Amino acid sequence: MQRELSPEDKKKQIDQDFGWINRISWLMDNQFKIGNFRFGLDPILNLIPLGGAVAGFGTSLVLVIAMWRNGASPKLVIRMLLNISLDAILGSIPFLGNIFDFYSKANEKNIKLLREHYYEGRHKGSGIGIILSIVLILFILIAGVCYLIWNFFSWAFSLLNGISF
Repeated sequence: MQRELSPEDKKKQIDQDFGWINRISWLMDNQFKIGNFRFGLDPILNLIPLGGAVAGFGTSLVLVIAMWRNGASPKLVIRMLLNISLDAILGSIPFLGNIFDFYSKANEKNIKLLREHYYEGRHKGSGIGIILSIVLILFILIAGVCYLIWNFFSWAFSLLNGISF
């Protein structure tokens, strides 16, 4: 059975967790420097097909889960999950995804969101607006793809009807 933490102890716990999360985020996004360009392990790992994407996404997901367990708002968690999901999806595109990974720093964006949440009191709320927006966008994309497929097959069958054997 766990005891309830005092506000001071809870702040210490958040600061302690924020510290290791910040270090891992730095390692994944900014550890190395060539000239004025910084990059981390994430784009290097993504040079390994599938395994690198899974390792990078898994590490980022652990960071999000750790902050969720420390009281991050649902809205913040959804935004952080969107950042790492977008990074993983776009990073998995061959060649272009590797280039994208050197410039996209999802963990750095998440650290900024966490800092704003814990130290400035921003990004509070349920996140239902974000979820509804995502569902609406997906619905529009799926409807658009279905429409394009329908038009393509209508066009293809009209060509077949014009051919005589």
